[in-house]
Amino acid sequence: MQKIEAIIRPEKLDPVKDALSDAGFAGMNIVHVTGRGVQRGIVHMGRGGETFTVDMLPKVKIEVVVKDPDVEKVVKLICDAAATGNIGDGKIFVMPVTNAIRVRTNERGDDAV
Repeated sequence: MQKIEAIIRPEKLDPVKDALSDAGFAGMNIVHVTGRGVQRGIVHMGRGGETFTVDMLPKVKIEVVVKDPDVEKVVKLICDAAATGNIGDGKIFVMPVTNAIRVRTNERGDDAV
């Protein structure tokens, strides 16, 4: 099993949720976060020509745990649904999950996913 964490633009949440659900990956957690990437935020021009930097931008983190054979499919679904082609589209992190337990039935491993 692998945990996929995708940090994306908030406006791309619904397209990503729909793409994952349509492909059979309905289970996910969503967390609203703020952060910044390599660009360290964005610079806005105010009235009178003054500039100000917003260095912590709103993002959404999607967490999905999938079986090993499904990792690349889920990553592709997220990339296709979240991409705008602009800086700030986000990042995806994949990390191993050693076990999962369904609380209701005590199922473990892949059966719990």
